[in-house]
Amino acid sequence: MTYKNLVIKPTQYSETQTAKQSQFYKGFSTVDPMSRDVRLYDFELIKQDIVNQFSIRKNERVMNPNFGTVIWDSIFEPFTDAIKAEIAQDVTRIVNSDPRVNATLINVIEQNFGMLLEITLEYVGTDQTAQMKLAFDKATGLAVG
Repeated sequence: MTYKNLVIKPTQYSETQTAKQSQFYKGFSTVDPMSRDVRLYDFELIKQDIVNQFSIRKNERVMNPNFGTVIWDSIFEPFTDAIKAEIAQDVTRIVNSDPRVNATLINVIEQNFGMLLEITLEYVGTDQTAQMKLAFDKATGLAVG
């Protein structure tokens, strides 16, 4: 069987289908020098964008003083309920600044020389969730798990 006139029509998308398509994100990261592939997609890209904010002390970024976190200033303070509430509020602010995700759970846990953040993220427009664990240590800095 041979086809002499083959016509492929472009797919027509409605507005809702187009909106669903735009839920897929792509970008790159050069944070891991051992990685051969610098491309990141969807949740991995979103998590890296969030980690970038946690890597910087608030008010350090030029032209954007609200970028970053207060954790680096609070890590050397006694772990009181007020500090814990301030950190939880800051984590909420950082996660909510990204319109692609919502924080469904935030735990701030004191550790020997720092703190551990456990964050559950919900991918907006889907039923997907992901866990993030960020360990802040006075000596070694930020570790992502």
